[in-house]
Amino acid sequence: MSEVARRSPAVESSHVVEIVDLSVSFSTDAGAVRAVDGVSLTVGRGEVLAIVGESGSGKTVTAKTILGLLPDTATASGAVVLSSKDGLRNANIVSLSKKQLREVRGTDVAMVFQEPSTALNPVYPVGWQIAEGLRAHGKYSRAEARAKAIEILDRVGIPEPEKRVNYYPHQFSGGQKQRVVIAMALVLDPGLIVADEPTTALDVTVQAEILDLLRRCRDEFGTAIVLITHNMGVVADLADRVAVMYEGKVVEQADVYTLFSSPQHEYTQRLLAAVPYIGQGTLKTRERASARTADWEEQKPVVEATELRIQYPGRLGRPGFVAVDGVSLQIRPREVLGLVGESGSGKTTIGRAIGGLTRVTGGSLKVFDLEMNGISERRFRKVRSEIGFVFQDPASSFNPLLTIAECVAEPLVVHGRASSPASARGRVNELLEAVQLPKAYGDRFPHELSGGQRQRASLARALALEPTLLIADEPTSALDVSVQARVLELFAELQREFGFASLFISHDLAVVDLLADRIAVLHRGKLVEEGTGEQVLGAPQDAYTQRLLASLPVPDPVAQAERREQLRALRTATP
Repeated sequence: MSEVARRSPAVESSHVVEIVDLSVSFSTDAGAVRAVDGVSLTVGRGEVLAIVGESGSGKTVTAKTILGLLPDTATASGAVVLSSKDGLRNANIVSLSKKQLREVRGTDVAMVFQEPSTALNPVYPVGWQIAEGLRAHGKYSRAEARAKAIEILDRVGIPEPEKRVNYYPHQFSGGQKQRVVIAMALVLDPGLIVADEPTTALDVTVQAEILDLLRRCRDEFGTAIVLITHNMGVVADLADRVAVMYEGKVVEQADVYTLFSSPQHEYTQRLLAAVPYIGQGTLKTRERASARTADWEEQKPVVEATELRIQYPGRLGRPGFVAVDGVSLQIRPREVLGLVGESGSGKTTIGRAIGGLTRVTGGSLKVFDLEMNGISERRFRKVRSEIGFVFQDPASSFNPLLTIAECVAEPLVVHGRASSPASARGRVNELLEAVQLPKAYGDRFPHELSGGQRQRASLARALALEPTLLIADEPTSALDVSVQARVLELFAELQREFGFASLFISHDLAVVDLLADRIAVLHRGKLVEEGTGEQVLGAPQDAYTQRLLASLPVPDPVAQAERREQLRALRTATP
C-alpha cells in the first residue's frame, strides 16, 4: 500500500469536503433561476459519493461549486468547506478569491470531465499538458515534470508511457484519453476528484476498465471521489454512498446497499424502476414474434448482407483499414435488428453503408433489393426516401438556426413532398403529436428543448417520409435513465404503429435486449454471434460476447461485485 493510503484514524474520520445549506441561483433575462436549493452533503476521505438525478436536478452545479467553477451569472450561498489531503488546512470555496481558487484546484481538488476530447488541448502533447499542472503549482524543472508525467501515465495504465508522453490527444483511443484526463487530475495528488459522467461516452468494456482505474484511485492514492452519473449500474459498481437529487434538492441519501435494496423516496423508486436490465426484453420479443404472419420468414428482406466487406483507403503509402470483414446478416420487414459491439467494431460503418453514405468495397449488400456494391447515387436516390435516420446527438444533427418545425419538415421539402416548411406544418404537427411533443414546440429552436425532447423531435424527422427502414445510431446513449426509458417506450410504440424495419445500433446491451427481435454482435469487423436476446444474452457462446456481458454494470451492488469477479476471470483466461 502506498504512503498516501496509510492514514491515521483521526484523519480517516474527518471529511475531505463538507457542503452546508448550499444554494445556487443563475441570473437570466426572466429573473433568477435557482438550480441548487439548500443542499448539505459530506464526503469522507477515501470515500466515493455518487450524486444521481435527471438533467436539471442540480448535481453538476453542486459538483462544480466544489471547484469554484460557476460562471459569473451564478450566485452561491451557504458553505463548501474543502480540506487538504493532510487535513492541516481547510477553506470555504464559496468565499475564496480567484487567486485562492487557483491554489486549491489541482492540489486539493481536481476534476475529470465528461468528454476527454474537449478537456484535452489538441495542439499539445499529453505529457506537456500533465506537466502544466505541475509547473503551475510547484517548482519543477522540465526534466522533473516530464519524469512525473511518465510516472503518472504508467500508474493509470497507459502502455509505453516513455514513448506516449510525446503523443497528441488524437493518437489515443477514447478510453486512453479518459485515462490521460484522470492522470492530469491525479498528478498533484489531490484529496478529492470530482468525476462528471466519466464513462458516459465509453463502450461497456472500456467503461469497466475506467471504473477499475477510479477504484484504484481510491485504494492506492487514497483519493475521495464525487461521482456524477445517470448510470445506476456505474453507481452500484463504484459508490460507497449515494445522494439522489431532484429539482435542486437532495431527496435521499444512503449507503449504496441500502439505496438499491430499499429506496425510500418516490423519485428514487421511479429512477431505479426506469433502468433497463438483461432479460427484460424476452417476453416482448416473444409477443412481437407471435403477432407476425405465417409467411413472415418467406418475405424478401429489407436489408441483406452477404460476406460484406468495407475497407477505408490508406493514405501516404499506408495500407487500407478493413472496418467490416465478411459480415452476413438480414433485416426482414417490421423487424428490429440490434447491432452491438465496441467502438471500432464496424457497427456505424454498416449503418452508413445501408444508408448509402459509405462505399461497399466487397461482398454483397442489398437494400430494398438494390445491390449497393458499385451503385450510383442516381440509382440509389429513388429509395433514399425509404430510409430514416435517428442520430446519436440530436443537438448537433439539428440546424440551430431553424425551428423544430422547420427541421422536421426538411425531409419533406428536400424530397418534394412539400413546397415549403410552412406548407408542411400540418404534417409536422401530426408527427410531433405522434412522438408526444406538443405541436407548439414546433416554434421553438433546438436549444430550447431538453435532450429527451430533442431526441423525440429527431424521431419525428426520421418518420416524416414514412420510411420502410429506420437506422438508429446510439439514439439514447446521452440521455438520463428516466428520459431514456420514455424514449425507448416511444420507439417501440412507433415501430408497432408505423411498421418500419430497424437497425438499432448501441453499445448498451440492456437497451438492445429491450427493443430488438434479434441481436448481432460485432468484434473487429467480424460477426461473432447472432440470435434472439434469449440466445445471445441469455446463453452467449462466443468469448467476446461473454466479456461484453460481464462488462455491463447492473443496478445491484451485490450482483455487480460478482460480475466484476467474473470479468476478471474472463480477462485472465483470454490470451
